[in-house]
Amino acid sequence: MNKGIKWGGVIVLVLLCLNCKKPGFSAQEKERILSQKGQIMRICTVDRQEDSLFLRQEALKLTDAELNSPYYSILKKGLLATVQDSSNPGVGIAAPQVGISRCLILVQRFDKAGEPFEAYINPEIVYYSPARITGREGCLSIPDTEGNVSRSETIVINYLEEMSGLERQDTVSGFTAVIFQHETDHLKGILFTDKMIPEQSPVN
Repeated sequence: MNKGIKWGGVIVLVLLCLNCKKPGFSAQEKERILSQKGQIMRICTVDRQEDSLFLRQEALKLTDAELNSPYYSILKKGLLATVQDSSNPGVGIAAPQVGISRCLILVQRFDKAGEPFEAYINPEIVYYSPARITGREGCLSIPDTEGNVSRSETIVINYLEEMSGLERQDTVSGFTAVIFQHETDHLKGILFTDKMIPEQSPVN
């Protein structure tokens, strides 16, 4: 083996290790989570340049270390408090919207008794029905903006169950399926305005 190739390989491995994501939330993320203590968190909005760039990032999957840390439960409480804020309520929220780039969403299950908010870890939609519905959407991260978006009527979503850590699957239809699609888009850096149907000008 050529010595140059050998040492070059070692250097590449060292650089890769230096760039590896360390397990657990970063110091900045921990500070952001703890600063609100599970209460209403500041929402990232597109009218702030730094926030707008952050919302376009692809979120990281939650690791076992993060899920087993106290920061996860505090983050989940903060997300729930934020989406249920009576002054600015929503029907779903994603962790990137509060400045934590992780694959965690909360969705109000209008298809279940009591319409509870439920948390979904590392969610991934694995099936989109060809049948579609068009409806009005808004977003906590895009104030004072609404528009029509076409979404699949039924989806199949995979996610990690919080208690067991096992992968689960759920089939969802109707408005709740729309919420899932909106929130999982956030995890990919996609905003509903990217999919908004242009308004047609009225014919005189």
